[in-house]
Amino acid sequence: MASTPATNEPRSGIGPAAATPRVAAPDRRPVGVFDSGVGGVTILREILAQAPTEHCLYVADSREAPYGEKPPWYIVERCERIVDFLLARDAKVIVVACNTASVVALTHLRQRYTVPIVGIVPAVKPAVALTRTGKIGVLATPTTAQSEPLAQLIEEFAEGVAVVTEVCPELVPLIERGMLAGPEIEEPLRRHLDALLAAGVDVIALGCTHYPLLRELIGEICGPSVAILNPADAVARQLCRVLATKELESDASAALTPYFTTGSPGEFREVLRLLVAPEPASIEAIDLDRVDVPW
Repeated sequence: MASTPATNEPRSGIGPAAATPRVAAPDRRPVGVFDSGVGGVTILREILAQAPTEHCLYVADSREAPYGEKPPWYIVERCERIVDFLLARDAKVIVVACNTASVVALTHLRQRYTVPIVGIVPAVKPAVALTRTGKIGVLATPTTAQSEPLAQLIEEFAEGVAVVTEVCPELVPLIERGMLAGPEIEEPLRRHLDALLAAGVDVIALGCTHYPLLRELIGEICGPSVAILNPADAVARQLCRVLATKELESDASAALTPYFTTGSPGEFREVLRLLVAPEPASIEAIDLDRVDVPW
């Protein structure tokens, strides 16, 4: 009988097994989101829209709102206590849903903690890309307006473009009371926007997570020729990139968000209702002066 010629070719169906791609197990730990108050719900809403399988925890440091006029050292201390609180509840990622906290404390928090931390900065770069007049506006709190991160953004991305920063210290306290319309908030808002419009801006970056809650009123005052940039979409997209890169994505069913506030739960619930915020699973009062840390 003739022998079968030797061959190095593997017979059909036989040979080295192909490497099986490693699939990360779903990570159902929560995403921790925090702000000085209710403004971060604009970020939370977008996170839940873009990542509906993620479970979130939301902390509002309502007792200390607004952060915009607090000294930097104090903001850093409050942020540390909030992050400790969220880590004690097994948060896998932290979202600093506050412009002031981000420009003051984000670098420090990333150095102090190993958990991934997503922050927020005024949308200077996309505003520069959109402007036709070569003039953009930034609505901001005092601390954000005077911060080094904002100055760096302007230096890096706004060459040849005039950036007009308008400081709005009175808006956040009004929004914290659920005031989105009426003369008490329309008068100062119109004054700040008129200053930007008089300077010739055709794009306005909202430099505080509270301000998108006034988006409709801002649009009415500015008219259709002025673009209004809400940073929430960019923050949610960055969170999704971090979750995917770090293999932290969840596969859980959508769930209601537990809220924690350093203020009054009853008042916080009423403001959430007025803002049409994501429905709470619960609202719990917390004392960040006594934080259970995870170590």
